[in-house]
Amino acid sequence: MPKFLIQATYTTEGTKGLLSEGASGRRDAVEQVVTGLGGKVEAMYFAFGEDDIVLIIDFPDPVSMAAVSLTVKASGALHTRATPLLTIDEIDEAARRQVSFRAPGP
Repeated sequence: MPKFLIQATYTTEGTKGLLSEGASGRRDAVEQVVTGLGGKVEAMYFAFGEDDIVLIIDFPDPVSMAAVSLTVKASGALHTRATPLLTIDEIDEAARRQVSFRAPGP
């Protein structure tokens, strides 16, 4: 199952919601969304600094991740970044594939 690293920052409105609902309320909301699309939350951490929340999520396919990303961003409560995570075996397979490429220039 494809795995994704999610890094998010709450907007002012999102932070107000977090303060009134609590971290456990947000965890429950995330679990509901992810499992509703056949996924699983592997890890969820709150942080401070550049990111307010960091998650590792498994989804059955990238389209499910895109659907969640679009919906969350449309809410205006968070700014998010989703990074696909690849296993060592997947990178080994990629390294074995032949790619025909010519760098730009003379």
